[in-house]
Amino acid sequence: MLSRRGELPALAAIGLPKKTDGKFTPTDELAIAVESQMTNDYKRSKFRAEIVALDLFRNEHLPVVVVNPSAPVGPRDVKPTPTGQLILDFLNRKLPAYLDTGLNWVHVRDVAVGHILAAEKGKFGERYILGHAEGNWTMQEMLNMLEEITGLPAPKMKVPFWVALAAAHVDEAISRVTGRPPRAPLAGVRMAKYKMWFNPGKAFRELGLPQTPPKQALADAVEWFRANGYVKK
Repeated sequence: MLSRRGELPALAAIGLPKKTDGKFTPTDELAIAVESQMTNDYKRSKFRAEIVALDLFRNEHLPVVVVNPSAPVGPRDVKPTPTGQLILDFLNRKLPAYLDTGLNWVHVRDVAVGHILAAEKGKFGERYILGHAEGNWTMQEMLNMLEEITGLPAPKMKVPFWVALAAAHVDEAISRVTGRPPRAPLAGVRMAKYKMWFNPGKAFRELGLPQTPPKQALADAVEWFRANGYVKK
């Protein structure tokens, strides 16, 4: 997916954080992913597309700049996206428990600006993580922040990974019969095994990527969902 300067999104091509001495260290643009990490065709397509794009830069000298957004959240999430659906399920009281996972939360407006900055300032052949330096939260931390923003209680029950995986297999089977998308896709549950934490320092230093507080991103998403009829009264 190439634009005038060849920007290409998604963190699928960034290597996942590794655990050292019981702690996860956020990875940066130098961490290379392997295809075995790809849990679905969507992520695999991003991974392979980045390889093609960077090959075009190296072999054909095309002006390619790669951007890798983390977990964007904010207003105007019409569909909604998977991250937006998580917030919406919280607001509609459809989230009784959570998995022990983690994401790097970033305001969707910062991600949009990051694409423009990459087109204007990005170095050819380089990639930039569009995330937030303070956005590496566990799922429990994110839900506690939603509790603070909304006044609604966050779920307290943590689901073991093997239970969630078994439930996802059942959900996928039901989906094949009904034709409806699964509420807990198997690929998503498999990815939840990892803490998807990243270091966006390069984009901040070289592009001037904005750093809107993740709490503000969540609050903006909550306000928009409520104002546009997504939340049941």
